[in-house]
Amino acid sequence: MRRDDGLFGPEAEDGDTASFSPGRFATRSLALAALIVAAGFLGSRLLGLLRSVIIAEAFGTEPELDAYWVAFRLPDLVFQLLAGATLASAFIPTFAAVSTREGEAAAWRLASSVLNLLLGATVVFAVVAFFLAPVLVPVLAPGLGEATGQEEELTDLAIDMTRLMLLSAVVFSVSGMFMGILNARRHFLTPALAPMVYNLSIIVAALVSDDVYGLAVGVVVGSLIHLLIQLPELRFAGMAYRLVADWRDTAVREVARLMGPRVLGLAATQVNFYFIGIFFASTLSAGAISALSFAWLITMTPMGVIGMAISTAAFPTLAEQAARRDVLLASTLRSALRLIIFLSLPIGAGTALLARPLVVVLLQRGAFDTASTDLTADALIFFAPALFAHSGIEILSRGYYATGDTRTPVAFAVTAMLINLVLSALLVDAMELQGLALALSIATALEFLLLLVALRQRIPILMEDHLLRGLWRMAVATGAMALVVAASVVALVEGAGLDPDRTLDALLILIGGGATGVLAYFGCAHLLGLDEPAILLRRVSAMLGRPVRRAT
Repeated sequence: MRRDDGLFGPEAEDGDTASFSPGRFATRSLALAALIVAAGFLGSRLLGLLRSVIIAEAFGTEPELDAYWVAFRLPDLVFQLLAGATLASAFIPTFAAVSTREGEAAAWRLASSVLNLLLGATVVFAVVAFFLAPVLVPVLAPGLGEATGQEEELTDLAIDMTRLMLLSAVVFSVSGMFMGILNARRHFLTPALAPMVYNLSIIVAALVSDDVYGLAVGVVVGSLIHLLIQLPELRFAGMAYRLVADWRDTAVREVARLMGPRVLGLAATQVNFYFIGIFFASTLSAGAISALSFAWLITMTPMGVIGMAISTAAFPTLAEQAARRDVLLASTLRSALRLIIFLSLPIGAGTALLARPLVVVLLQRGAFDTASTDLTADALIFFAPALFAHSGIEILSRGYYATGDTRTPVAFAVTAMLINLVLSALLVDAMELQGLALALSIATALEFLLLLVALRQRIPILMEDHLLRGLWRMAVATGAMALVVAASVVALVEGAGLDPDRTLDALLILIGGGATGVLAYFGCAHLLGLDEPAILLRRVSAMLGRPVRRAT
């Protein structure tokens, strides 16, 4: 429904817009897009998890693997600050607006200019980072190798791998732009497949090489495949590439204007874990960086499937609704937020409660021994509860970006970074890895709350009573689920005598605790009157092509 009284005025006859019903958030096309993106994120995250399993089996938490995680940071930062900032907040809304106002030709000219300018900027940054790597790497991880007396050896290894993986940053600047263009055109298939082949490349590298340098080679090869797989669908989407880099074009300048604050926001996000976490972890025991990284990857697996998938699928719709000043923007955003919190809140709590058996089942084999499990589970227990915040930030940030506000999320991201820095410094000595994970979780939860409260000022109808009641009921259902899962684990360990450090027993604990937790959560959610269980069932039925009975 289109209104002429502005985007943020009161809603009329929409009724309860919190559900994923046709005509509101989940139109059939958006539902299909969300399914494709979710399937892609699920496949990518599962392969990413398999990648972690294989790397853990081959290298455990050896000091050499710490060097790999450190080396990965600088190339990833170069990509994220340029391509990530461009796509997430700047390009897709501007592309949608130009396409709506000026037509296809102008939109493709914009895409070509941004692509060429982005590639040039990334090359410059990559070259500078290449020469400064001997200075930057020791700053990122000052304690690398100190615990084992291998400071010089591991630092040199990290510098060499950093320089090699900077090639992937250049390739990803183009490939990431391709993903943004395809998503803006509502083509989601190959952008969903691209991360899978990237992970497969690293998996193959881990299988065929017993040297961590082989992992760096796998990253570069994977980035090339990530680019190439998108070319056929890009042509099908009708991209008309032009060798143009018109930085004076109004639309290009709009992308730059929106991108500027987002660079700071992404820098803050990167610093939060990848620099603050690794900086302090490098001062702890050998393997601490790897353990922290493994715990983070486990936490981010459901975040990708839930928060990123739903938010990515919804973003083009949000951008177009904002460009048209469509009042349905609020209901689209609210519906996505409700579903994300409904799924991520219990998964985060369950992951924390089942952290040790989960790490044992996923990682404890080969070079990954019980000491590695201890370190990783310690961090995971404190990372996982903030899953709802990490996931919710994805959709809330896109709500700001769609309306052209990139400064507010940046301000809150920088605030969260500073909080994380202070808390990490205070907690690392007393709690070690647990303190680092707890610091980041607290900072992320505060960032989520700040985004949610401030967005109410921009979109007043977003924070209606129905949303607040729904979120409160989700929290109550999660609390009930946590009690059931904890009781199940105690019964299985103390009553049935299962040992969480044995793989088979840990798997049984996971299955038992997970199954009872799912039943408890969905049962409690139904009793509390939440719509999401029935909505999800209808969505699955609709995706499978079965008739969907609409509520009257």
